[in-house]
Amino acid sequence: MFGRWKGISNWTTLHAKNHWAASRHGSRVSSQDSNKTWQGAAIMKDKKSGRYDAVTLELMWTRLISMTDEAAVALVRTSFSTNVRESNDFACVITDADGNSLAQATHSIPSFLNTVPRTIRHFLQEYPPETLRPNDVLITNDIWLGTGHLPDITVAKPVFLDGKLVAWAGSVAHAPDIGGRIRSADARVVYEEGLQIPIMKALEAGVMDRTFERILRQNVRVPEQVLGDLYAQFTALDLIEARLLGMMAEQGLQDLVHLAADIHTRSEAAMREAISALPDGVYRETAITDGLAKPIRLEMALTVKGSDISVDFAGSDEQVAASINVCLAYTTAYTSYGIRTVLLPNVPGNEGVLAPISVTAPPGSILNSVPPAAGGARALVGHLLPMMAVRALAQALPERGIATVGSPLWCVNLSGERSDRTTFANMFFMNGGYGGSRHRDGINVLSWPSNISSTPIEVIEQLSPIRVNYRRLRTGTGGDGEHRGGTGQEMRFESRSQKPFVVSFMAERTRDEAAAAGLLGGSAGAPGAVLVNGAPVNPKVQHVIEPDGTVELRTPGGGGYGDPARRAQQARDADRANGYTRA
Repeated sequence: MFGRWKGISNWTTLHAKNHWAASRHGSRVSSQDSNKTWQGAAIMKDKKSGRYDAVTLELMWTRLISMTDEAAVALVRTSFSTNVRESNDFACVITDADGNSLAQATHSIPSFLNTVPRTIRHFLQEYPPETLRPNDVLITNDIWLGTGHLPDITVAKPVFLDGKLVAWAGSVAHAPDIGGRIRSADARVVYEEGLQIPIMKALEAGVMDRTFERILRQNVRVPEQVLGDLYAQFTALDLIEARLLGMMAEQGLQDLVHLAADIHTRSEAAMREAISALPDGVYRETAITDGLAKPIRLEMALTVKGSDISVDFAGSDEQVAASINVCLAYTTAYTSYGIRTVLLPNVPGNEGVLAPISVTAPPGSILNSVPPAAGGARALVGHLLPMMAVRALAQALPERGIATVGSPLWCVNLSGERSDRTTFANMFFMNGGYGGSRHRDGINVLSWPSNISSTPIEVIEQLSPIRVNYRRLRTGTGGDGEHRGGTGQEMRFESRSQKPFVVSFMAERTRDEAAAAGLLGGSAGAPGAVLVNGAPVNPKVQHVIEPDGTVELRTPGGGGYGDPARRAQQARDADRANGYTRA
C-alpha cells in the first residue's frame, strides 16, 4: 500500500494543509491556516478534490481488508463442509456500489478477486438498485456469470445507508456437492454437472426463499453441509455490512465514492508505472496440458504497449466435450493474477490494479468456452495461466522468472453409500512442488495459484470410509538446477467400506510432455501418476473402488532453475539429508 504506518493514536498531532479537513470519530474540523495544528485528528481529506492523504488512505483501506478477513474467519467457524473450514476454498469481498472491487480477504482464492465483482455487476443488471432492499441477498452459480464451475456458489448483499446503495458485501464458496454426476473431468456438457442456479434473491428482506431452499435440498447429496455453508456465507455478509456501516458512521461518510476512487486511481497508477518500465513488445508463451484423449495446447501472446498489457490466447485449442473448459472470466482472473505477482506483488488486489490489463480468447476455444460446455474441472487448464504469464514476463524481467510450478492442484472426489445407507460426498486436495527461482529453491508441496489448504488426514478418514496409509513428500521429483524445484507429495489410501464407492480424480501433468518445465537450463520436474489397486489409471474419469481397494496419488514436482552444475554441493548434501533427493 502507500506508506507503512502502524496506526494513529487518539491524540496524534497532525498538520492540516490548505483546503484539507481533519476528522476523527465523526467529528470534523477544518482550517484555511496551513500552520494550524489539530489534536485528536486521524483522518485527513482534501475538501476540494475529496482525495485522502496517503496515510489516511492506508488506514481506511486496511480497515476494509480487515473486514473481509474477519468475515472469512466467521465463514470458516460457522461452515459445515471441509471445503471451507479446512481447505479455505472461498472468498469474501467488498465492492463499491457499482460492483468494483475494493478489498478481498487475504487468505482466499486469488481468482475470486476478479470473478466476484464481475458477478455482482451481473446482479446489478438483473436487479437494479431500485429493486433491492436492505437484507436482500442475491445468488447464482452460473458458469458464465460466476467462477466457471457449478460448485462455486456466489452470494452478495447490497449495503444501504439512509436508503442509498453504498457498497456490496460478496462471498463465494465451493459447495461440497451441487448434484449431478460426481464431479470429474469427463462430463461432456454442463447439464451433467449439477444444479444451475440463475440469478435470484436467496434472501428477500432477510427471509429465505423456501422454494429455492427445497429445490437445493432435493438436488444435492449432503444438503445439511450445502445449506450450512450457504448460511455461513450469509453470516459473513452480515458481518461485512455491520463493520462497513460502523466505519462509515465513525468517520462521518455518506458514501464510499471518494475512498473507492482513491483506491482505484492510485492502484491503477502504480500498475501502469510498473508496466511502463517494461520494453514494449509481444512476449509469447506456450503450455501443454494432459487433456483427455490427447494433450491440449495453449498459446499466449502478451503485448506490452506503453502502460497497458493486452493478452490474447488466439491459437489455443478449441473447447472439448469434457469438463476442462474455461470461461473467459476465469481466464481473465488467473492471467491477471500472474501479471500482478510479477509486477505489483505488494499492492492488494482491487479493480484499479486490473484496469490496465485486458484479456481475450476466441469464443468457443478452451479458454473462452460457450454453452453448453462443461467446466467442473476448469482448474486443470486455468491454473496453468498464471505461470504462462510469469514465464512470458520473464523474457523482459529474467530476474523475476520462476520455473514452472507443479500445479494445477489435484482434487479427489469420493461419493457413495455407507453401510447404514446414508450418503457421503467428500473431497480433498493435493499439491505439487513450486518452481525454483533466481533466489531460492522451489517450495515443496505448495498450493499455487489456488491458495488451497490441505485437509487433515483425520478429517478425511472421519468423513469418508477410507484409511490413509501414508501422505509424505515424494522424493526426487523436483527438477534439478542451480535452485531445484520443489518436491511433490504421495499418498495411499484403502477402502474400509463394505460397499463399492465412486472416486474421481482431477489430476494434471501426468504426461511427460506436460511435466513442469525448468527455466534457464533447469530440468523439468517429475510428472504425476494415479494408481488404483497398484495399476496406473486414467486420472480424469470415474473409478469404482471395491471393498479393500487401494488408491495411490503421486503429484508432480516443480521445475528447476538455472544450470544444475552451479548448484552448491552443500545444498545437494542438505537435499539428501532431508529426503528431497536420493542422489
